[in-house]
Amino acid sequence: MKYAAIDAKLFIENRKKYIAHLPEKAIAFFNSNDEMPRNGDTNFLFRQQSDLFWLTGIDQEQTILVLAPNHPVPEYREALFVRKTNEHIAVWEGHKYTKEEARKQSGIQSVYWVDDFLTVLPVMMHHSSSVFINLNENDRFVTDVPYRDERFAAKLREQYPHHTYERSGPLMAKLRAIKSETEIQLMQIACDITDKAFRRVLHFTKPGVYEYEIEAEIIHEFIRNRATGHAYTPIIASGANACVLHYNDNNQPCNSGDVILLDFGAEYANYAADLSRSIPVSGKFTARQRDVYQAVLNVMRAARKLLTIGNTISKYHEEVGRIMEEQLIHLGLLNAEEVKKQDPKAPLYKKYFMHGTSHFLGLDVHDIGSRYEPMQAGMVFTCEPGIYIPEEGLGIRIENDILITSKGPVDLMEKIPIEPEEIEELMAR
Repeated sequence: MKYAAIDAKLFIENRKKYIAHLPEKAIAFFNSNDEMPRNGDTNFLFRQQSDLFWLTGIDQEQTILVLAPNHPVPEYREALFVRKTNEHIAVWEGHKYTKEEARKQSGIQSVYWVDDFLTVLPVMMHHSSSVFINLNENDRFVTDVPYRDERFAAKLREQYPHHTYERSGPLMAKLRAIKSETEIQLMQIACDITDKAFRRVLHFTKPGVYEYEIEAEIIHEFIRNRATGHAYTPIIASGANACVLHYNDNNQPCNSGDVILLDFGAEYANYAADLSRSIPVSGKFTARQRDVYQAVLNVMRAARKLLTIGNTISKYHEEVGRIMEEQLIHLGLLNAEEVKKQDPKAPLYKKYFMHGTSHFLGLDVHDIGSRYEPMQAGMVFTCEPGIYIPEEGLGIRIENDILITSKGPVDLMEKIPIEPEEIEELMAR
């Protein structure tokens, strides 16, 4: 791992939070992510399963966590199984956790080799009644690919059909949505690294550069500041490309007079930052571009104030929609009289602002959390309004990451340039 070591206290406290919600004689299992084949004999870069990382801090493949707080064998109440290394693995893949290193990183004292897991599994199961399995229950998740936790759960049900099976997903969503102080500090580091990358881009960008060259500048700054890399596939969309919401070809030239929509964020210690900015290729916004940029900025600032304890995502998005309507009318993109007559279920602003304004952020860029419950202190949301005008070849989005606190919203990206004048000034240097 490139990032600095994380104090095991974070993971010890996280496990305490989870265990506190387990019933008598419960046992819970968490598996690491698969090592995903890419082509030939090559795998994709491994990225740890977020729930397992949140509970252990172990950033290594072939890991299993077992939590059985009432088990009669004390050693099995918190048990961690890690990959056993050997000289061959050390030569070809590098260092893997020793048992002592795994204890230090996770705070779990009972550490075993994963090769021994099936030997002790019967003892663990026979003295447990309810089994908590960990499936990917992010409600944005859709896939036909079976993954390790899913396969593991299927085998358990087949081998132990008379146990009661419960889901860890809803509980993990509730717990992980509220960030601790340590988690917020890690996310702040990710945001600060993203800030450095954006400033680098401002100094680099000029007419004639290609989108992929800007992407290269970003990853350079990420890696040199100990980020793992991108928290998600970056969007470097110049001109009309900015009107494609998930554009990531990043292979076109940036032409004078165009605006580039940048959507990228560093991943640090598996925690994500998520930034969007829109900058003029030539270093100066045209009058029209500035007007649209200012309209988006106005919506973003108003929306940011609404990210408060007790608000709900549905009410929040309704209010942001009304704010956006006002700005689009001011820009001449909507007619005020037509807006008054619109179908509330199909608001006219959706023609130019078709996505939501905010999503949960944390170990995943689209982090888990309930969109149907009131916002709470400790939650982190993106705030990312945009206006997309295909007929003008112009798309502008502005996005910061916002922490909800008892004293109001706190912008984790408040130091990142956002004013059009500041962007122009930095690009001119």
